[in-house]
Amino acid sequence: MSLRGKQKRFLRSQAHHLQPIFQIGKGGVNEAMIVQIEEALEKRELIKVSLLQNTDEIAEDVAQVLEEAIACEVVQIIGRVLVLYKASTKEKYQRISKEVHAI
Repeated sequence: MSLRGKQKRFLRSQAHHLQPIFQIGKGGVNEAMIVQIEEALEKRELIKVSLLQNTDEIAEDVAQVLEEAIACEVVQIIGRVLVLYKASTKEKYQRISKEVHAI
């Protein structure tokens, strides 16, 4: 599912005040981290992931890896911060996705 411009703008505004809950460092992206990010998205639907100064990873590459591994949407990349979105499969967590679908 690809997001439309209006939906992305809404998600960006929702993500504005969020703090990154994952940090990608020297080790880069690994399986365990992908699982944790996926679990966090299931509960929150919208999260930020930051790349630390000591990583060789490039934000756009990380975005592609995560999109493929988790089937999430990268809503925005600001410098070293990625904003990720994925609608939750559980009704009780579908706060943001319900609004997105209404747009």
